Amino acid sequence: MFEKILIANRGEIACRVIRTCRELGIRTVAVYSEADAGAQHVRQADEAHCIGGPQPADSYLRGDAIIEVACQTGAQAIHPGYGFLSENADFADAVEAAGIAFIGPKAASMRKMGSKAGAKELMQAAGVPVVPGYTGAEQDPAHLHAAADKVGYPLMIKAAHGGGGKGMRIVRDSGEFLANLESCQREAKNAFGRDRVLLERYVEKPRHIEIQVFGDTHGNAIHLNERECSAQRRYQKVLEESPSHFLTPEMREAMGAAAVQAARAIDYVNAGTVEFIVGQDGQFYFMEINTRLQVEHPVTECVTGLDLVAWQLQVAAGDPLPLAQEQIRSDGHAIEVRLYAEDPEAGFLPGSGKLERLRLPTPTEHVRIDSGVVEGDTVTIFYDPMIAKLIVHDIDRPRALARLRSALAQCEVTGPKSNIEFLERLVRHPAVVDASIDTGYLDRHLDQFVPDAGNDIDTDLLLAATVTRLLAQEHDTRARAGNSGDPTSPWAIADGWRLGHGSRRSLAFGHRDQRIEVHARGSNGDYQVELADTGHDGGTYQISGARLHEGHLSLRIDARARGFTVLDRERNVLVHDGEHRLRLQPLAMYRHEEGAAGAGADNVVAPMPGRVVVVRAAAGDAVEAGQEVMVIEAMKMELSLKAPRAGTIAGVRAAAGDFVEADAVLVALEGAQ
Repeated sequence: MFEKILIANRGEIACRVIRTCRELGIRTVAVYSEADAGAQHVRQADEAHCIGGPQPADSYLRGDAIIEVACQTGAQAIHPGYGFLSENADFADAVEAAGIAFIGPKAASMRKMGSKAGAKELMQAAGVPVVPGYTGAEQDPAHLHAAADKVGYPLMIKAAHGGGGKGMRIVRDSGEFLANLESCQREAKNAFGRDRVLLERYVEKPRHIEIQVFGDTHGNAIHLNERECSAQRRYQKVLEESPSHFLTPEMREAMGAAAVQAARAIDYVNAGTVEFIVGQDGQFYFMEINTRLQVEHPVTECVTGLDLVAWQLQVAAGDPLPLAQEQIRSDGHAIEVRLYAEDPEAGFLPGSGKLERLRLPTPTEHVRIDSGVVEGDTVTIFYDPMIAKLIVHDIDRPRALARLRSALAQCEVTGPKSNIEFLERLVRHPAVVDASIDTGYLDRHLDQFVPDAGNDIDTDLLLAATVTRLLAQEHDTRARAGNSGDPTSPWAIADGWRLGHGSRRSLAFGHRDQRIEVHARGSNGDYQVELADTGHDGGTYQISGARLHEGHLSLRIDARARGFTVLDRERNVLVHDGEHRLRLQPLAMYRHEEGAAGAGADNVVAPMPGRVVVVRAAAGDAVEAGQEVMVIEAMKMELSLKAPRAGTIAGVRAAAGDFVEADAVLVALEGAQ
């Protein structure tokens, strides 16, 4: 076994590899960019070395710099994690040429799978089922259009090189083909450096089921059962689980055998994933082989009881696979979701910023947390904005879902926006609960999963947040009184008492773009709360017996007993009733009136830092409301920027290729036409 390895990655996966290496007594070397100098993988490794600037091209994609550090530190092997250089055959070759072991498949196997077109042809020759389509080298748009008409619609255009949901478009009509082809090729060129595409018949309402495979240098190849990844948004997985509720034992056996057959066809060594698309009729077709460890590998570890990173290390060191196929077991059910710094209400725009508050469930035998950040760390604009992976395991699927709901209810992020509420809706949705979700369901019904951007607020949650704020004010006042020169003075206590009557206390909260004002009389857990003129149910509510202890708020609302979890009462007021959460920002009760609206409606601004890809308007052009005027690329995805209203372009302030900051004005409009 190795004594020291280098991890050519960052964040959660680097920390994950370090954890297994520590258990095996293997020393670790981390590499990092200037933006990651204080990152957790740097802090956790035995030693760490800076390899360049914050942009991936200046650091984590610099194979030469990584290999140089490995040689200088005496690392005997390099683990590439996932992403960055993990599926780069040239890097794997260079590692081996330097006399260092690459903890992954051979470069020859990567090259066979590096092209989706070549992989599909190879699998078809090996007898693995593939989707009908076009994989030819001829890429002239007219030729591709004719091939598409021959394949038939609906079809999918896919980047021949790459993955992660980038460079993929569904086309349902011949007239839509060329515009989608141009967009797909451009995105593929930006993300992967090559714009070749292939065409595939699109399977309606498919399942995405993948098989974990492992091979060694002794000719052994096995599978570790399946993971279902059908819950997807724009081809990005948002929930993964094992086993699949959809598969019958016969389907599972057939898909496992096909996956091993695919691995043997390319002489596969180490960890890999064979991905299949499965129709409603149970027919399955080869999609691709991911020649690396997958983000969702923990669900396989939970149900098999195996450490896949340890297996990777053993195989890379020349050892045979630890188990034979008949020794692989599957116990219980595991589910994984990914907690991201992103804003679902703004089209899932990736976020960035300091994690001012980060609360995650305490790990147990049923709950696992894989993360690369802690409270106080910063989610940067340069890399994937994942905060943590939340994995649960129990004896069956209903109990695993219950564990997941409970675990999500304990999560809280203050700083960048997060997708927690989206995930909470996801795991309670009937399509997930009854395991009927297909890969396109989320995109077809996204409004059912994204938190309502309107102003409706559950009255009980609003009352709970108000009482939490009242109790906090009283607690803080008592604390100040205790530290004052006259702690027994009645004037130092915020108990609501005044000569002749109980005073009326007013509170103001911010919720999205709404201001909420509530009024209360009383103290010490007994209040009369008025919600008049808030846009909600209105009326007055009697609160009695309110107590806040160790994050649990209990109270009676008009004699109805309720309980809530208080996740934050310091920077914000955040309460949770077991299913839904409400975050309110305390505001000053009095404020100056807002001035006249600015020119925001006349400008198209950058929603986040990025690079301008295409400019579709020029000064003097007339545009309609919603017309695309610019496309920017940020965090490996294209964002379409549209005119906020009809009008005439007054000026365009960025050109294709320019890097722009968040909120920068990119296109300005004159008066409406």
